[in-house]
Amino acid sequence: MRIAALPLALLLALPAAAREIKLSTWNIAWLTTRQAGHPAVPRTVHRRTDADLALLRRYAARLDADIVALQEVDGRLAAARVFDATAYDFHFTSETDVQRPGFAIRRGIHWRANPDLLELDLVPDARFSLRRGADITVEIEERTVRLLNVHLRAGCTWDSLTDSERAQCADLARQAHHIARWIAARRAAADAFIVLGDFNRRMDGDDDDVFQVLSGAAPLTRATAGFSNPCWGGAVFIDHILLGGAARDWLVPRSLRVMVYRETDRSFRDRLSDHCPVSVTLDVK
Repeated sequence: MRIAALPLALLLALPAAAREIKLSTWNIAWLTTRQAGHPAVPRTVHRRTDADLALLRRYAARLDADIVALQEVDGRLAAARVFDATAYDFHFTSETDVQRPGFAIRRGIHWRANPDLLELDLVPDARFSLRRGADITVEIEERTVRLLNVHLRAGCTWDSLTDSERAQCADLARQAHHIARWIAARRAAADAFIVLGDFNRRMDGDDDDVFQVLSGAAPLTRATAGFSNPCWGGAVFIDHILLGGAARDWLVPRSLRVMVYRETDRSFRDRLSDHCPVSVTLDVK
């Protein structure tokens, strides 16, 4: 009986460990397979070499996240240049832009795609549009969570949404209200949900205009609250992970991590990315 009891105890302990997943967001900055001179890619964008891509692959392997919300990635083929396609599934918004939001999802995790949040792209016919939101449902330990990956309008990092005369702030305000409606729908459905990605917004405190719009639709936990971003020498976060519904209780305390690049020369901001991966651990209860 003693011999049989140990394996049984180990088996009983496994589900608790299996509930934990690592969730990350990473803007990889113009990651594309399109050739130099393509009209969809500005001439100033650095063309990554094989050495650059090999370095990114090493960082992706080191990140070792279960789900990665990706920004500025030109679809599945581009993502597979950095993430092992035998280990990850991919989903991206169904648009033709180079800078698409999407997900790398570790194979074995059950998920399904939801329709893109079209409203976030305020200028869909522009040469460089404002990007849709990527929306998926993930199943973990018989619990489901909706994930919305966003890459919002740049140029209104800290200005007031209501008082600023900057056109970018008016655009960001419209995007924030579209996300708030998505959040309200999740709250009405009693969904666990997470909004994450590149908000292009500092959100220094809970009184930030954008955070107030979003949290007005449902209570939110901002994983980056109270922390500074060590990426490229230190800055305020503009990449965020916002948890709502039951997902607020899943955040493992003190699990926020930023994977800082070892390379310090400024040229690597183009060769790698000007954003570092930000991640948290969730214990799905």
